[in-house]
Amino acid sequence: MARILSELDIGILKTVAPECEALLCSGSRVTYRSILPPLANHYSKDAADFLRRIKLLPMSDLEYLVRLILSGEESLGCIPFNYIIPFVENVSERLGEKVASQVRKSYDDSECPA
Repeated sequence: MARILSELDIGILKTVAPECEALLCSGSRVTYRSILPPLANHYSKDAADFLRRIKLLPMSDLEYLVRLILSGEESLGCIPFNYIIPFVENVSERLGEKVASQVRKSYDDSECPA
C-alpha cells in the first residue's frame, strides 16, 4: 500500500540514510512511498550495510516500522531476499520471534510493484 511519508517516516529514513537528500527514487523519479525499499536499493552497499543501518534505529522506530509492515503500509516487496533475512533476525532479537515470524510472512506475501 503506497503512502505519503510522514515527518516521522522521513526522520527514520534520515537516521538510516543520512545521505538521503531528496525523497525521489533515482530510477523511476517517483517520490518514496516506503522507508525500507529505498534504504535497501539506493543507500545500502550490501546486506551487512543494510543491517548496520537498521541497528541505528531506536526500539520505538523499529516498533513503528514493524507496525507499518504488519498493516501493509510499509512495502517489503522490492527488498532483496538476502537483505530481509538479517532484518528479520534483528526483529527477532529485538522484538521477539513471534513478531519476526509475522514480518517474514509479510515479506513472503509481498510483491514488488514494478
